[in-house]
Amino acid sequence: MVASSTFVPNPLDATKFENVEALFRALLSRSVSSAADLVTWLEDRSELAAACSESGARLYIAMTCNTDDKAASQAYLAFIEQVEPRLKPLSFELDKRLVELAQRHGLDERRYGVLLRGAKADVDLFREENIPLQTELAKLGQKYDEINGAMTVQFDGQEKTLPQMARYQELTDRAVRESAWRAVAERRLRDVDAINAIYDEMISLRHKVASNSGFPSYVGFAYKEKHRFDYGVDACRRFHDGVEQGVVPLMRALERERAGLLKVDALRPWDLSVDVKGRGPLRPFEGGADMVRKSRVAFERLDGRLAAMFAKLGDGSERVTQASDIDRVLMDLDSRKGKAPGGYQYMQDRSRRPFIFMNAAGLHKDVETMVHEAGHAFHSMLCVDEPQVEYRHSPIEFAEVASMSMELLTMRHWGPSKDGKQGFYSGEEDFRRAMRMQLKRSVLLLPWIATIDAFQHFVYGYPTHTREERSTFWLGLDERFGSVVSWDGISQYRPNGWQRQLHLFSHPFYYIEYGIAQLGALQLWLQSIEKGESTAVESYIRALSLGGSKPLPELFASAGLVFDFGADTVKRLADRVHAELAKLPE
Repeated sequence: MVASSTFVPNPLDATKFENVEALFRALLSRSVSSAADLVTWLEDRSELAAACSESGARLYIAMTCNTDDKAASQAYLAFIEQVEPRLKPLSFELDKRLVELAQRHGLDERRYGVLLRGAKADVDLFREENIPLQTELAKLGQKYDEINGAMTVQFDGQEKTLPQMARYQELTDRAVRESAWRAVAERRLRDVDAINAIYDEMISLRHKVASNSGFPSYVGFAYKEKHRFDYGVDACRRFHDGVEQGVVPLMRALERERAGLLKVDALRPWDLSVDVKGRGPLRPFEGGADMVRKSRVAFERLDGRLAAMFAKLGDGSERVTQASDIDRVLMDLDSRKGKAPGGYQYMQDRSRRPFIFMNAAGLHKDVETMVHEAGHAFHSMLCVDEPQVEYRHSPIEFAEVASMSMELLTMRHWGPSKDGKQGFYSGEEDFRRAMRMQLKRSVLLLPWIATIDAFQHFVYGYPTHTREERSTFWLGLDERFGSVVSWDGISQYRPNGWQRQLHLFSHPFYYIEYGIAQLGALQLWLQSIEKGESTAVESYIRALSLGGSKPLPELFASAGLVFDFGADTVKRLADRVHAELAKLPE
């Protein structure tokens, strides 16, 4: 798409500070004498921000696709060390000028209210002395990615990445599952101290960042930095309580039922993914290209507009081997050694093209990840004509509704049908198994979300805690929200389970959003059942098209959803999922 602003040259290599400094200073010195001038100024600033964002995005994508590529790692490191620290004070000056100009000339509150309140918060938080601290935090996050990207095990006669090892947890041979689980746990244990050291340093640096900005702890700083204007700490604690009351009993009841069906006295960590009837693991696809073909079928069955957007991303057969590949490759899907963990969708803001990254290993959970990240891509693509780059991104609490809804709305289209096109599952039995897995996950993820969020409140609320105290608190949370599995004989692996959650390292306090969004996605799924699938899709497209231009309660309301994550809402939705599960017996 061609941007309306012509202020920023195209192309522009914003990985070099000298290429963008004059543009920032031109905005700072430009005469703005009316509200109309201010709108033009905002659009030019947006395009400059988009160019800088995309340059950083491309470096991050190249680095995560190949963490063992020294040139890619060094290029990303150079950007976060030498460019971002020099851009931040200029961005702060632009925020400050925006606030001043808006007070002088006025802006339409309905159109620019969300943008202005965010800018005011950022101005309040900014401290020059925090810039080098934030650079150090970004470098530590890269170090965590590199440690995880290098983790492999020798198993079944081959070197395997940890995502690839997940396949063994679905095998019916319990001894093999146990052996695979222990191999992964032992491999993680080797880097426990190194990862603890990274986290210790991150906690210390983040507390200092907060102190510099006048906060007693990082908790308050993080809430303001993330623009959590519509809820606070107490609401998150109500969510924790609601999950404990409404979901944990259901989870544990389902696990006791699982133990009975497996005919074991006690569930072990390697008993949670295997089929309870001894059926082989679900194999929905083989390789990224096959996964994309079958995803496209699901989207075609759901809605032609979604399918058309998905088709623009490519066929999934290619990978990023060097930075220039990002010009044409919009997905890198298969797991391999040297690839960073996890999955993400990253919008390239200047070219307005999404990029999907994941570690597919042929599992059902990869199907969930694929349609999840596609939902994020849809969100980005539906906002592509928005001139304000900030509004082409929505608050995470709603951005995740876009992705999680796709997991639930595509679910009924994963199986065989009469359209002559093959979905992920050719047999009705596997199709029902997959839907049951998806429905269970939609609520059983909530205790883990509550665990991670409560853990972060402890970690940053008491930043002087010791590693032993951190482990003790984690174990307490596992007792409160966790599984009924037995840890007899393997307790050494339990206290560091939090280390596999990458959000704790690179995206602090970014996790409760998944819980809030899951409740929104479940409401949209109920809308599809009660009012029809087409109604739910229309609600989805209408709400996503707003991007981040409205406050969270309005974004939820635009899709017909209630912005509430207290105990009553949690229990109502969990009970409805339980009732639907009864229609899909094991």
